[in-house]
Order: sequence, then C-alpha cells, then structure tokens
Amino acid sequence: MSTVGFRQHDHTHCVHTALAQAEAKCKTRRLQFTPVRRRVLEILLEKHRAMGAYDILGILSAEGLGSQPPVAYRALDFLVQNGFVHRIEQLNAYAACAHPTHDHVPAFLICRSCKAVAETETELTQGRLGAAASTSGFQIERVVVEAEGLCPECVGELP
Repeated sequence: MSTVGFRQHDHTHCVHTALAQAEAKCKTRRLQFTPVRRRVLEILLEKHRAMGAYDILGILSAEGLGSQPPVAYRALDFLVQNGFVHRIEQLNAYAACAHPTHDHVPAFLICRSCKAVAETETELTQGRLGAAASTSGFQIERVVVEAEGLCPECVGELP
C-alpha cells in the first residue's frame, strides 16, 4: 500500500489502471502512446510523487531510452497536453494525474516537509475568485491552485 491524496490504497492496481486508461484514451483519440511516453507516465505513477524532468531523464537514460533533455520534455509535454500528467508550478515538477478519465481543474496540496503532493479538484468559477471574475465580466480560462502545508504524516512528527 502507498499513499494517494494522503490516504492508503492499492498502489499496484493504481498504476495498472492508470496505464490502461491512458492507452485506451490514446487509442480512442488516435494519439501515439510511444514507449518513452508510456515509460514516463509509468515512472510518475510508480514513484507516486512529483518529479523534476531531470529526475525522470536520469531513469530514462539508465534504461537506454534517451539521455538528452528533449526526450523527457517532449514526453512530459504530450502527457500534460493530454491530461495524464500535471505540472506542479511551485516545485517545477510533474505528477501523474489522479483523475485521468475526465477533464477537471486540479488543485494541489503540497507538503512543505516531505514534498508529498495530493491532487484534488476545483472549478474555474468556484469561490471568491470566480465571483470576482463574474462580477467584472472576466472569463477565467486557467487556474493554478497549489496550497503548501503539512501532510498528516509530517504533522504527526511534530513535537
């Protein structure tokens, strides 16, 4: 068992399910799910944490799948554009999407101690920001929500 959203779950099932969903979505949309793209998603799913592009590149390189930065960045760009992976701005890193089967606006809870990341969902028109946009006639197209704090495990370690 590993932690997702700071909860326990069957991690092996999680990885296999997410890869199968990605393969099916690519097939339906006639997208090329190349071996490198698949492996990058698999790495993020297996590690179950946010990772930088160079961390991913190190693994790809060790496995003989490419050693130049464009290899990792092209795969990550594809995965982000197609909703399989999210970029965590604050960490300059990437994490596998927790909800790859539907379009959504992700929000991230980032532990400042262990750097664990949990994904939840929000909406573009939700809360005070949505109300302010509506009042001013502004149409929100993209929101980045990243909250920093302590995960339950790190809170438990406090004196």
